[in-house]
Amino acid sequence: MKILVLLGPNLNMVGIRKKEVYGEENAVSINNRICEFAAKKGIECDVFQSNHEGVLIDKIHETLDLYDGVVINPGALTHYSYALRDAIECVAEIPFVEVHMSDISKREDFRKISVTAEVCRKQIMGYGVDSYFMG
Repeated sequence: MKILVLLGPNLNMVGIRKKEVYGEENAVSINNRICEFAAKKGIECDVFQSNHEGVLIDKIHETLDLYDGVVINPGALTHYSYALRDAIECVAEIPFVEVHMSDISKREDFRKISVTAEVCRKQIMGYGVDSYFMG
């Protein structure tokens, strides 16, 4: 089994940005922990992060022939990117799980809505780094 962990804008800044929300651990450390966790489960894992919507859409399109599933944290694109939503819908046979380290339902009003959740099999939020492992 092979999965992709797909990370959206500013997730490369975890450990630097809003430590009270995202914690102290940096993005590289988190990505390494995700891959180690997957390996222990016998799962091959790639982690890909981009701050560019179009690059993320291209990566989603590529999942068809490469991955058995995707764990996606779209970052702020969660709340307004219908293009990202449509890209996920295009590859609907691949299961996507949307994850967020913080509980977006308890944050600013604009963060409470996810336009991508309805095309994902599940949404997991509010468990910090463990959200990725749960995904």
